[in-house]
Amino acid sequence: MTTAFPPRFFVTPDQIDAQVRAFYAAVRAHPVLGPVFAHHVTDWPAHEEKISRFWRNAILREGVYDGSPMMAHRQAGDVTPDHFPIWLSLFDETLSQTLPRDAAEAWSHMAHRIGRALSMGVVEARRPEGSVPQF
Repeated sequence: MTTAFPPRFFVTPDQIDAQVRAFYAAVRAHPVLGPVFAHHVTDWPAHEEKISRFWRNAILREGVYDGSPMMAHRQAGDVTPDHFPIWLSLFDETLSQTLPRDAAEAWSHMAHRIGRALSMGVVEARRPEGSVPQF
């Protein structure tokens, strides 16, 4: 018998998919983020499906994602720490349009935690080997 962990907050897979679609529609139209994503994403439906699996794994613990967001962002080369506040602001704006307030706030909290970690990873990837991290 498999015991599934309850979600940290209540959202459905369909709500996750809707959030991801709405967010990436906004990203494609964004003057700063749009070109960065367009440089890396050639198949938007496949990318959106992959990111939906990431969020279903993170929120619902479905175990349907196997990737490394940290490595993807570190290796992109044109993703900078300045992109993350923009990303998070746009993500929050989209959450407020797609979900009830409590679920949007909980998901936002999770996204900000992940965003901080990814931003720090991008900074670390740019730090010259052997140098001391700046805090």
